[in-house]
Amino acid sequence: MSEKFPSKWQVIQDDIHADCRIFEVHKRKMLRESDQKEGEFYVIETNDWVNVLAMTQEQEIILVRQFRYGTEQYSLEPPGGVIERGEDPIVAGQRELLEETGYSGKNPKIIGNVFANSAIMSNRCHFLFLTDVEKSAEVSFDPHEELETVKVSIDKLKDLVRSGQISHSIGVNAVFHLMMELGIV
Repeated sequence: MSEKFPSKWQVIQDDIHADCRIFEVHKRKMLRESDQKEGEFYVIETNDWVNVLAMTQEQEIILVRQFRYGTEQYSLEPPGGVIERGEDPIVAGQRELLEETGYSGKNPKIIGNVFANSAIMSNRCHFLFLTDVEKSAEVSFDPHEELETVKVSIDKLKDLVRSGQISHSIGVNAVFHLMMELGIV
């Protein structure tokens, strides 16, 4: 069975629709090459992100509980944040873990990455895995952050996702990548 791959779209105009401090909304006029059909689309341009899967010697994963403004609810998820332009995702992840939890670890490696929401966003989220993490500093939150550090046994992660306690889509994806890395799935 042979399927024709969909036609490529070309950006023919790109204007900043809104500058929202941590991201820009772009209004793009695009052209589909196959039939010359044009359309207008909105795309959120922002830096890449990193989520940190930090494992203690006791096989616990460090998570954070924080208020999320979009849902107006608290979310249990891996620590993480924005990768500054030009910053290595490993360095950014280690920085975010230390700032948000006071933990640091060994053997940092990227175990995967995904597009955050390819329908409307241009950025990726990278998943950093660290082992032998331990408390090494005091937390240093950003001005609008207030986080609670939570240690969870690796064998409880599936239940936390299944029950909806971990419900942030990127956090769920990070847990899946961790389980693949550890051979659990």
